[in-house]
Amino acid sequence: MNFFESLIYPLEWVVAWIMVGAHAGLTALGMPETSGWTWSLSIVALVVIIRIVLIPLFVKQIKASRGMALLQPEMRKIQQKYKGKSDPASREAMSRETMELYRSHGTNPFSSCLPILLQAPIFFALFRVLNYGIRNEEGVGPLTGVLARQAAESTIFGARLTDTFLGSPDLNVKILTAVLIVAMSLTTFTTQRQLMIKNMPASALDNPFAQQQKLIMYLFPIIFAVSGVNFPIGVLIYWFTTNLWTGGQQAYVIRRMPAPGSKAEEALEARRARKRARRGDASAEVVAGEVVQEAPQRSGQRVQPKRKDRSRGPAEPTRRPQN
Repeated sequence: MNFFESLIYPLEWVVAWIMVGAHAGLTALGMPETSGWTWSLSIVALVVIIRIVLIPLFVKQIKASRGMALLQPEMRKIQQKYKGKSDPASREAMSRETMELYRSHGTNPFSSCLPILLQAPIFFALFRVLNYGIRNEEGVGPLTGVLARQAAESTIFGARLTDTFLGSPDLNVKILTAVLIVAMSLTTFTTQRQLMIKNMPASALDNPFAQQQKLIMYLFPIIFAVSGVNFPIGVLIYWFTTNLWTGGQQAYVIRRMPAPGSKAEEALEARRARKRARRGDASAEVVAGEVVQEAPQRSGQRVQPKRKDRSRGPAEPTRRPQN
């Protein structure tokens, strides 16, 4: 076992443990033990559990990406300030001012990449569990040889979870993997586009960082489409489910915490304005502890509410004049 395998093996054990636990739960609910759908949903459960654990980091990533885009005008000022200066003192001063800018905005480039970097080892661990533990029927940790054989023989739409586009001549495998590769690439593109178009102000879209993000938005789907032909079906299901989760989670965070000046913030302000307008339609007010119906307004002027005077006591009898 080389260094990489030694590093990934604990994660392989965790991935296998989650899959086996989810498979046992689904079987207890009545799903067939040997069905490929049961094992596929076990992979979906793996995504859900991993992404729930990474929610704090995901929110931090959204804020970091937004912050990096918003501080680009100030970054350009620093770059212009030290343009053409290559002496050590200038480079040190530029680095110091850049780090201070990151600190004052509470962001840095690493934070925006952290969730993706943390998911990469899990991706490789699942790849190895499917490629070696299940395909070779050797098992990994709680995924015993018997369960590995069961998973290896299970199918969905006539394709096994360990099959790849290039590794199988079966037409069912090629159709299913092609559909999953396209779905994976499209959802990767839409999640990146949602982050840029909805949660970035127009002023932040015209800078080198935004151009870099736009390049990634178009480049990543192409990379996944090209490399996806070597991914087992189980890995494609994992990545497609991850993208769906990311898109939904991202939409929720952007809706509630939009970047200043973005289209998402405009939509949030419009929703708040509608709520204020609905609250302003109430026609009852409380005056001196009593609910008083407000009189209808005329000529654009508000008529003050009125109350009936309370009776101060019984009326005195009228005296007749004496003769």
